[in-house]
Amino acid sequence: MKKKRNYRMGLRGARVAETRAKIVEAVVALHEEVGPRATTIKAIAERAGVERLTVYRHFPDEKTLYEACSNCWLEAHPPPDPAGPGEEPGGEARARAILEAMNGYYREGQAMLRQIYRDVGEIPALAEVMTGFRSYLENLAGLLVADWPGTGEDGAWRLEATAFHVLDFRTWELMEEAGLDDPRKLSLQLGWLRGAVAAGR
Repeated sequence: MKKKRNYRMGLRGARVAETRAKIVEAVVALHEEVGPRATTIKAIAERAGVERLTVYRHFPDEKTLYEACSNCWLEAHPPPDPAGPGEEPGGEARARAILEAMNGYYREGQAMLRQIYRDVGEIPALAEVMTGFRSYLENLAGLLVADWPGTGEDGAWRLEATAFHVLDFRTWELMEEAGLDDPRKLSLQLGWLRGAVAAGR
C-alpha cells in the first residue's frame, strides 16, 4: 500500500513539474516575441495549455515568474564565463577576448535582450531580477580594465566607467543599428577604452 502511495505521489510530482516547465517555456517564448510588458497571464495560460489559476498557483507574483523565466533562458544561453576570457594576458589582450565573447553573446541573444531592456525600466520586479546580470557586467568590467597599461590615477575611474558602457547591451544594440559588423564594433570599443586611458593621463 505504501509503495502504491509513493508511486502516486511521485507521479503527481512529475505532473506538477511538467506543468511548471510548460508555463515557464510559454513565458520565455512570449517575452522573446512581445516582451514582458505585453505578456499577460491569459496569454501565458493559453500558450501553456493551462488555466489562468494554474499559472497563479505556480507563480503567485511577478518576481517569481520573471526569476523562473530568467533562469530558464540563462540556462539555455549562459553568458561568457569570466574565468575564460580572464585567463588571457592583462590589458588590451584580455579586453579584446572579453569583448569578442560578449559581442557574440549579444548577437545570439539579441531577440530576448532587446525586449528585456526595452521594458525593464517600467517593471520594478523585472528590474530587481536584472540586478544579477548587472553585477555580472560590473565584474566583467573590472576584469576588462585590470592591468591596462598607462592608466594613471585619474584614468582608472574613466576606464572603468567606459568599460561598463562598452559592455552594456544597449551600446551593442546602437552599434548594430548603425550597421557595424563585429570587427568594427570591436575596433570602436577598444578605441573608447584607449581614449579613456589617454584622457586620464
